[in-house]
Amino acid sequence: MSPQRVRKAPSALTPATRKSLGEDVADRLREAILHGELSPGQRLREEELSERLHVSRAPVRAAFILLEREGMVRSSRRGVSVVELTRNDLEEVYTLRSALEPLAITLAIQRGSVSDLADIDASLAEMSSAFNGQITERDAARLDVQFHDTIYQAAHHQRLSSAWEQIRLPAYWFMLSRNVASPDWRNATVSGHAEIARIIKTGQEGLAAQTIREHITFAHERILQSYLNSVSQAAAEVPPETTAPTPMSSRIPL
Repeated sequence: MSPQRVRKAPSALTPATRKSLGEDVADRLREAILHGELSPGQRLREEELSERLHVSRAPVRAAFILLEREGMVRSSRRGVSVVELTRNDLEEVYTLRSALEPLAITLAIQRGSVSDLADIDASLAEMSSAFNGQITERDAARLDVQFHDTIYQAAHHQRLSSAWEQIRLPAYWFMLSRNVASPDWRNATVSGHAEIARIIKTGQEGLAAQTIREHITFAHERILQSYLNSVSQAAAEVPPETTAPTPMSSRIPL
């Protein structure tokens, strides 16, 4: 008689079936920030948010930790507030992108699968279709970031992807300042991303790294010009007797 098979105990390490309450609160706060319901610089008070969201303070604190990692809120001795992106933030985000993305595209060429390349093409196709007509700043930024997501995914480098996640949302915020109404801008944006996708398929690592570095530099210059224009406009609207020099760290309007 064969021995009975020992029944294996179920593992406790099963996939999570739902988000934690803190993650759920973070999702709601993130949406409120991205849609302008919570303004840059606004103080976020635990008690007020816990009452409004019908949760205890613990999930709100957990949400603050998650959002601070994403660069959406900042904590200080005065409390937690929605970030106010400055010119210094712009310089940091785009210099870091210039360092990360040449590596990401090189690894995408070396490690990317057929499925990864298909995801890049699908993202480009969605962008091309959306940019053919009128598009909102938010949709344009979402599709732009989504395209770059596919390159990081194709790189198959967890720490590199984690570094991108740290600046992904600030990069999205900066993209909201672009003039998406211009057909020339829309055409140039699509063609720029199409060229990146094309070069990835050729396997030319050096050319791909150079192309994406130039792509990011151009994007940086466009957003910086938008920032400088907004500062000039704001200064012109202030009465002369109250006009003061604008600090280099003035907030970029979003």
